[in-house]
Amino acid sequence: VVVTIMGAVAVELYNLGHQPNFFYLEHGMGLASSMGLGLAVSLPKEKVTVLDGDGSVLMNLGSFSTLARYRPPNLIHWIFDNESLLSVGGFPTATGTGTDLAGIAEKAGAEHVALADTKEAAEQAFSEASEREGLSVIVSKVEPIGPPSFAMDIGLLENRFEFARHLQGLAGT
Repeated sequence: VVVTIMGAVAVELYNLGHQPNFFYLEHGMGLASSMGLGLAVSLPKEKVTVLDGDGSVLMNLGSFSTLARYRPPNLIHWIFDNESLLSVGGFPTATGTGTDLAGIAEKAGAEHVALADTKEAAEQAFSEASEREGLSVIVSKVEPIGPPSFAMDIGLLENRFEFARHLQGLAGT
């Protein structure tokens, strides 16, 4: 089960090949981790991955302490930190001037925190997080380069209903 925030992260995932277990949280900046927490708690046998951006996380820093409080053993929160609000004009974020999202996650109480500044380190961190039990937070430092277009061929309602049907199948209803 994958939840992704709006913009470049969503488009990149969509362009890799849409799946029914992907939910693109459009118009909900800052809320992907909250949705991921709810899914992880509700679906304890499923691995839930949240793909997020630094700008989105900065809009809801309190989510780190909430995630750490509940410590869902099946949740991976993967943050792509490009030090900008790429999807809304490329304005700089606080991570470009010293805010350390991995450090904040660790101090909030996340069990497993990885800072990945290379593709290989990111792949290894995700592989390890996928194999183990415990809340994992991965912060990947990436370049502020987005897709040529932020358009996707899937409508918001279509995605919502497809994802809901997928979740119903997991729950056996």
